[in-house]
Amino acid sequence: MTSDHSAASLAGIHILDLSRVLAAPYATMALGDLGAEIIKIERPGLGDETRQWGPPFLEGQSAYFLSANRNKKSCEVDLGDPQGQLLVRTLALQWADVVVENFKPGTLEKFDLSLAALRAENARLITATLRGYPQGDDRPGYDFVMQAASGLMSLGGPEAGPPYKTGIAVADITSGLFLLSGILSALFVRERTGSGQHVEVSLFDSQVAWWANVGMAHLVTGNPPVRWGNAHPQLAPYELFEATDGYLAVAVGNDQQFANLCQVLQHPEWATDLRYRSNPERVNHRSALHEDLQSVLGQQTVAKWTQQLDAKQVPAGPVRTIPQALAWRNAMPNPVVSLLDGIPQIHFPWRFSDSSATPRYRPPELGEHTTEVWELYRSIRKDQ
Repeated sequence: MTSDHSAASLAGIHILDLSRVLAAPYATMALGDLGAEIIKIERPGLGDETRQWGPPFLEGQSAYFLSANRNKKSCEVDLGDPQGQLLVRTLALQWADVVVENFKPGTLEKFDLSLAALRAENARLITATLRGYPQGDDRPGYDFVMQAASGLMSLGGPEAGPPYKTGIAVADITSGLFLLSGILSALFVRERTGSGQHVEVSLFDSQVAWWANVGMAHLVTGNPPVRWGNAHPQLAPYELFEATDGYLAVAVGNDQQFANLCQVLQHPEWATDLRYRSNPERVNHRSALHEDLQSVLGQQTVAKWTQQLDAKQVPAGPVRTIPQALAWRNAMPNPVVSLLDGIPQIHFPWRFSDSSATPRYRPPELGEHTTEVWELYRSIRKDQ
């Protein structure tokens, strides 16, 4: 836990979290690291679906749930019960700065908890919704389908063969980060204007937004992007090479880096070869370039090549496993993994000079704070 919560940038901000699964809970967890207080509303007896997504489990809690729900208080509420609806409405109107949800469209209206109606009663309230598809398409959205439907999967995998998803739920994670940035922007605007607003992000649009250079290449040329495996469509060399004991990633971003690479490989003449002297020429001759580089890079270990290339400021490195990457990072200052009451947590990458942004509380047991939240509700009602 952080020793000085008052230094957190969002200390004093209250989040009513009606979301579940991964994308939106990931966003609210980040708000918690930034200091916000969060109440997570969960279905009685079941809770967030990810509580059952396993194995693996740690002390009865699924690793999946533990990855996106620290810093939160869990309250079991039956939204079909008028008393449960009153509790949520009261918290939204009298306690919360932000209400976050990812129900299917129309669900909250069934429970008389319309976000628009809540904002009409509390002009400072910020509401945030995460959907699967853009407005007008009410189908549920899941990461795997989104990677396929958005075109992302068409870019993954080797040049020949079936398309591949990424190894993590990247559609969920990136959507959560877009939702986070939207909420932070709305909080900033409220500081200027005093008024809240609604923020909406869809999984599908989030994938389109981070096509970046690949999407722009299509818009410029009209050609559909193709799979390049581990290579880069606009840079060369920018791919994997096989050393004597594993794979080495080399990412050359400019001609000087390529000249430095050629010096390390003791082939300085390649830097002035008509086929390789500029990046567009290297891209056009990528197959021959790969063969030339591989003929040399296959003669030493990954560690030796990494050491020599690092010395010449050529971006390169080993292909690590997740355990290897964590071990390497945690041996450095400010480790990225910490324990919260015995539960390991991976930190967000923020490093502030004056503010704190660290995991504070372990992910909650289902309904762990139900009594506390109902007491908060009663105190609010008593004061009205």
